[in-house]
Amino acid sequence: MPWLEQQALGVAEMDATHREFVELADALMVAGDAEFPELFVQLHEHTVRHFEHEGQLMKTCRFPATGEHNSEHLRVLGELAYFARGVKAGRLAAARAYARALPAWFATHLATMDAALAACLKKS
Repeated sequence: MPWLEQQALGVAEMDATHREFVELADALMVAGDAEFPELFVQLHEHTVRHFEHEGQLMKTCRFPATGEHNSEHLRVLGELAYFARGVKAGRLAAARAYARALPAWFATHLATMDAALAACLKKS
């Protein structure tokens, strides 16, 4: 899922974070078994910081759908933590399948929840 400029939401800090997420997810898709575990850790750590930052942005503009957006973040963080434990134990197959599903999840999340957050921030 290469980064496409049409994915930009017009909020520079969100766009930069999203670009980094896409780059990490892309790297996971083609990673060999030797590099996959470290890349998965990087994606997990990035996503924790990414979602914490979006949480702060939601407070900044008093985002009305904060509860729903945070719930989605918590779900994804829980999944990443679950698969990270498997990766640490040397079980890569399930995490690889999860990584292959990330582009579809990201496209939906970007077009709905993150686009709404960006619109809220632009009004502030």
